[in-house]
Amino acid sequence: MKILMVVYDNDSYLSWFPQGLAYLASAARNAGHEVSVYQQDVYHWLDSHLTDYLNHHVFDVVEVSVIGGYYQYHKLLSLSEAINASENRRSFWYTIGGHGPAADPEYFLRKTGADIVGIGEGEITFVELMDAFQGKRSLESVDGIAFFNKDGEYIRTKPRELIENIDEIAWPAYDLFDMTYYSLMRVPNIERNERCLPVLSGRGCIFACNFCYRLDKGFRPRSAQSIIEEISYLKKQYNIKYIAFSDELLMSSRERTIQLCDAFLEADLDIKWDCNGRLNFADIDVLEKMKEAGCVFINYGIESLDNDTLKVMHKGLTRDMIIRGIEHTLEVGISPGLNIIYGNINEPLSTIEDDVEFLMKYDDHAQMRTIRSVTAYPGTELFEYAIEHGLVKDTADFYENKHTNSDLLSMNFTQHSDEEIYQALYHANMRLIKRYGEVQFENSERICRELYYNKDAQFRGFRQT
Repeated sequence: MKILMVVYDNDSYLSWFPQGLAYLASAARNAGHEVSVYQQDVYHWLDSHLTDYLNHHVFDVVEVSVIGGYYQYHKLLSLSEAINASENRRSFWYTIGGHGPAADPEYFLRKTGADIVGIGEGEITFVELMDAFQGKRSLESVDGIAFFNKDGEYIRTKPRELIENIDEIAWPAYDLFDMTYYSLMRVPNIERNERCLPVLSGRGCIFACNFCYRLDKGFRPRSAQSIIEEISYLKKQYNIKYIAFSDELLMSSRERTIQLCDAFLEADLDIKWDCNGRLNFADIDVLEKMKEAGCVFINYGIESLDNDTLKVMHKGLTRDMIIRGIEHTLEVGISPGLNIIYGNINEPLSTIEDDVEFLMKYDDHAQMRTIRSVTAYPGTELFEYAIEHGLVKDTADFYENKHTNSDLLSMNFTQHSDEEIYQALYHANMRLIKRYGEVQFENSERICRELYYNKDAQFRGFRQT
């Protein structure tokens, strides 16, 4: 079958490599299908361009995948309108997937006019779906999908079982995508002449935060050898010098983290990298090993400094654990990414000021950090709480009325008014933005002083990238 993978325009100068679609593309191609990629993210084509493209090119399947953000939701709707407007719409199947549609497939089927929603891990599901489209099996026999049958009845098949050995999953189909574009991605502590790409070291997470939507339970790590082979390929093929591990939690345990680092060192991988980490495992010996193996940045989900709120979130952290782990991270010379959100159930307003003081003390400004409001996405425990307490009616109410922007309140779970929260967030984030600007000025002043007072011949101009 001829398949078109549509990568939506994320309204960014540089976009993250679409790993999910690339994994599906690889699985489909290995099954004998012809896969093409429509890179709206690279060329910033208008949605009407996609309609015209589909009018002049013949495909059997068109696939779009999005996460659950407000921007992605509206982008999916506009892309769906463009796809459904094609003169050839009756001749191809329109499939959608990703965390956004999977949380409420029936709603997204009705809203987008798509034929199929994929739910859960997609590599096997997508290939089986192609078999169904070719009449080799029934749609009802494909696990992990939702659709309306010929009688208009909503059908959701049984959940797709997880792929236990994820080393068996074929790498993303890198050659189908513009890797020169994606490798220009800028990440913390990357040099101007370094190229970067993301890699998955595992799938899933061992924790269960109340605001997190996760399709698959548990954590399945890749073997160190499998990861090393893929990174070695990216180094050779695309001259990659920095790997951004994109899975939810590379630091799933002390033992696994050290094992990976030892394997990187033994393989003489010689790569810079960052990852998502857990402060539960941020011990000095672990962090020193990570530093030795090339880690330059760890993105931590802190979320709050208030112990009661951390319990409500099921973070498995305390304020003391957070501070100790961040101090250890800075001590070994790794930049910490300090992610904080405000507004979980009954969170005190005073925590915002506490969060600011924490960020002012510990942020090394490898990235700009602000405090954002919590969002209860459909499918999360927090969303169910919101429904039970009358804060939202359903998925439609969430996307059409509540979730207008990720930095604005979708629902208020606290005892404070929206106005009080916005005022506190304004003053908090203005302090953080101002401090970030001061640090940039101080760095520029230091460089300028080195140039003119110490005749720094290595100076290359005040370039922005």
